[in-house]
Amino acid sequence: MNPKELTVIEHIEELRKRLFICAIFFVLALVGSFYVAEPIIKFIQHTGEKEQHLTLNAFNVGDPLTVYLEVTFIVALIVTSPIILYQLWAFITPGLHETERKATLKYIPYAFLLFIGGLAFGYFILFPNIMNFMMNLSNELEIQQTIGINEYFSFLFKLVVPFGLIFQLPVVTLFLARLGILNPKLMVKFRKYSYFVLFVLAVLLAPPDLISNLLIAIPLFILYEISIVIARIGYKKYEIAEAIRQQEEKEEAQNQQVEALLAEQRRQIEEMTKQQ
Repeated sequence: MNPKELTVIEHIEELRKRLFICAIFFVLALVGSFYVAEPIIKFIQHTGEKEQHLTLNAFNVGDPLTVYLEVTFIVALIVTSPIILYQLWAFITPGLHETERKATLKYIPYAFLLFIGGLAFGYFILFPNIMNFMMNLSNELEIQQTIGINEYFSFLFKLVVPFGLIFQLPVVTLFLARLGILNPKLMVKFRKYSYFVLFVLAVLLAPPDLISNLLIAIPLFILYEISIVIARIGYKKYEIAEAIRQQEEKEEAQNQQVEALLAEQRRQIEEMTKQQ
């Protein structure tokens, strides 16, 4: 059966199968993450203590376990993300042409690398600046900071993980442009509005000082410009592929017309032969 003609029930069944595969790999990654969560927690904790002179505390008995499980879950999610992206690609590709399937499959490794790059940017650049700002502000106000380990890691995850998603912008724009959904001319037309949104995002995420805001906003601006360039490449490939597809459809329609005319001529000849 043509994948484009699947019924709603068959689409749901296909989605269930994809989700089941993702769940299996996630559980396996979850088991493996239990063994690497402890060294990751110690690395983050000791790095934070060294850079910001922190002493992390457990205010509740279950805080260490909560942090351990959160790190385990996030590590498993990162490890499983290529599988999740592939299953998502496999679910939506039946509606794409063969050239589009091959092209979009190549995006998965880049999406994973950009996700890791976003996490690294958030952890090594954004998070230390925010923590230094908060610690300096506490010292100026003569406030003694007593930081819980659960609050520390929760604050870290809320800052770092979103940047892993934000760094997917080039891949998302390339994917949409390659399918002809996103025209890069629109990205250029609304550039100033996009810059405003990105700067507001930087203000919300970074400490309230201009240097920190620029430190966060400038990489986002660069990321947006890179996305425009990549979208132009993807949209150009879409236009070429679309022109080839239309030409093939035109030739196929012409061939069908010729075959229909030949079939009609054969029928007429057969009828004339019978009459004679």
